[in-house]
Amino acid sequence: MRIDRLELFLCRLPLVHFFETSFGRSYDREFILARVEGEGHEGWGEAVAEGHPYYSGETTETVWHIVTRFLAPLVLGREFAHPREVFPAMKRVRTHNMAKALLEMAAWDLHAKIQGQPLSAVLGGTRDRIASGVSIGIQDSLDQLVEKVAKERAAGYQRIKIKIKPGWDIEAVERVRAMFGDIPLMVDANAAYTLDDAAHLARLDPYDLMMIEQPLDYDDVMDHVTLQKAIATPICLDESIHTVRIGRDAIAAKACRIINIKPGRVGGHQQSIELHDLCAANDIPVWHGGMLESGIGRAHNIHLASLPNFRLPGDIAASKRYYVPDLIEPGIDIGPDGTIAVPGGPGIGVNVMRDRVEKATERHLVLTASEVSR
Repeated sequence: MRIDRLELFLCRLPLVHFFETSFGRSYDREFILARVEGEGHEGWGEAVAEGHPYYSGETTETVWHIVTRFLAPLVLGREFAHPREVFPAMKRVRTHNMAKALLEMAAWDLHAKIQGQPLSAVLGGTRDRIASGVSIGIQDSLDQLVEKVAKERAAGYQRIKIKIKPGWDIEAVERVRAMFGDIPLMVDANAAYTLDDAAHLARLDPYDLMMIEQPLDYDDVMDHVTLQKAIATPICLDESIHTVRIGRDAIAAKACRIINIKPGRVGGHQQSIELHDLCAANDIPVWHGGMLESGIGRAHNIHLASLPNFRLPGDIAASKRYYVPDLIEPGIDIGPDGTIAVPGGPGIGVNVMRDRVEKATERHLVLTASEVSR
């Protein structure tokens, strides 16, 4: 496989509803798409970096800079026997996993299309439908939260996740439990707490939560070890797991009992597969997180989540919850049983609507192998 041409699109799409976490409230999403060409086929990828550095130190501007200045020359015009070689080819650039994942995941889509196979097949997926959960942001009131949960339960989602932060946690969980009984429920703190809050977070234990996601700092492992000893609720790590090595260390230290895999956070599909396999070998269940992706990134996520150790419903919901219209056809939808079909066509298996991409695009760039080799 050889990538001869790269197109970058800096896009912006309005969200159907605002989405609030401990970082703040968003009304739209800024993101970067990559389209690669080779051997008469195309592959698409989506960078999950946002316009701000609140979830990650990477932003759309850093991704654009790193890809155009440093990563594209390492990938364009080079022969790859398999897309698993793309991430190692970019090793000389330290960190910047979201920028690397943009190109690496586009290369996997290209490879799968050249092979005429669904992406799930070349990734090692074992199922044709995945269990779907939904993430509900911080609301303006508890009544509004209950309305949101009721709506998503009626839509069929198998698991509800609610975002929490200091001042919006115990009462929110208590209200949801009181209204909806023993539904599968988890909370996501997005690193909003410290070890000083251990006793407070232990107050969540009686509510039988599936997990509390990333309660402490984004770069922490060892404080999570201490917190997990102090609370009964399983800790799931998200932001802390930047690499497979950190995942190995977190498991060995017993910092968590569950891990959230986001390919953008760890550098793409191959690193996600290695993290998935590491967790499976240690009987640590994984689930697929979400970053408000468009249908392009969402389709990638569905294929990856078809691997066997994705044992818990992920944050991969119907695209119409976020963008109308989305950038793909057909849209991604949830079935009555709370599952989503893995697209069966070649590559990511969805049609990218170029007119919608162009309408959402604020900046565009084309790079070729001959240009970056100069």
